[in-house]
Amino acid sequence: MTSNDERPIGLQAIDREMARQNADAIASFEGNAGMAAKAAASMRSTGRVLLLGMGGSHAVNRAVEPLYRALGIEAIAITLSEHLGEPLSIDGRSVLITSQSGESAEVVRWFTETGGNADTFGLTLEGTSFLAKTAPCLVGAGGTELAFAATRSLTVSFALHLAILSALGEDSAPALAVLSAPATNAIAAALAAFEDVATVVTSGRRLQGLAEALALGLTELSRYPCFSLEGGQLRHGPMEMLGPKVGVVLFRGNDATADLVTAMAVSVVETGAPVVVFDASGQPPVEGTTTIGFAPATGLAAIFSMLPVAQRFMIAFAEARVDNAGTPVRSTKITRSE
Repeated sequence: MTSNDERPIGLQAIDREMARQNADAIASFEGNAGMAAKAAASMRSTGRVLLLGMGGSHAVNRAVEPLYRALGIEAIAITLSEHLGEPLSIDGRSVLITSQSGESAEVVRWFTETGGNADTFGLTLEGTSFLAKTAPCLVGAGGTELAFAATRSLTVSFALHLAILSALGEDSAPALAVLSAPATNAIAAALAAFEDVATVVTSGRRLQGLAEALALGLTELSRYPCFSLEGGQLRHGPMEMLGPKVGVVLFRGNDATADLVTAMAVSVVETGAPVVVFDASGQPPVEGTTTIGFAPATGLAAIFSMLPVAQRFMIAFAEARVDNAGTPVRSTKITRSE
C-alpha cells in the first residue's frame, strides 16, 4: 500500500472526485427537478427516447436504457459516432444527449448536422459548455470532472437520469438511500483472484451498462485489454477465450435476469477463469467465484450500491500494474477530434 504522497497524481485526482461524488449526485437530483419534469413530459408525449453519448456517457445510457423501457418508454442507446454515420430519425422522438464535458467533437457535429429537435435535451456537468448553451440541459452539481477516468461524472449522470425517471413515476427512495450511505465492501479477495490475469471481461444482463462502464475504466487506468460483452453475447462463441489468464467480472441484480447471470458464473468457473461477482441479487454466492455481496437491489439502487466499490476495484487493479495510473498517455479528458 502506498502513502498518499507516493500515490500517482492521477489517482489522487480521482480520489478527490470520488470523495464528493455521492453528495454531488444527491444535489444533482434535487437541483434538476424542473428540467427533469420537462424531459419526462417530452418522453410521455413521444413515447420514445434516443439516448446518445460517447465513452462513459454511453455506458450510462446503456445502463438506464432498460429502466426507461420498464416505464413504457421505447429507449434506444447508441453512440453519437454511430448515429452520425448511420442516423436514426429523430422525428417524433425525444433525444437525450449525455456529455460530461458538453464539448466533445461528436456533440458539436451532431448539432451542426441535425439541429436537434424541440424534444432534444442534454445532460452535462458543465453549465457553460456548448451543449448547455445549445439545448435545455440537466446540469450536474460540482462542475467539470478533472480526473481522467470517469468516476464522479458517472455517479452524477446516473443521478440526473434518476431525476427524470422519478418524474416518470419511478420510486427514487431506494436509490437515494444508497447514495446517502455508500457501500464500503472489501475488495482484497477480488484483487487477489485477478492477480495473474492478462485480460478482463465484464458482463451483465440488466446491469450490462454498469459492466461496460467498469470495462472502460479498467482499460483507461490499467492499460490492459479490458472489454465488455452482454451475457448472451458472451455465450455465443467468446467463451472460447476463457481460461486462467482471463478474469471475468459479472454483475447480478435482484431482477428477472439474475438466474442467467448465475448460469454464466457456473459456466465460467468451469473454464478455470477467475470470476468476481458484484452481487445484489439476494441469492447465494456461486461456488468457485469471489463474490462481493450487497443488499438486494435493482435498477439505480443496484447501480449506486455497486458503482463505488467497482471504482475502487478498478483503481486498485490499475495501481498494481501501472506506475503512473490515472495519467493518460494517448488520450485526453475531453475528446475534441474524431
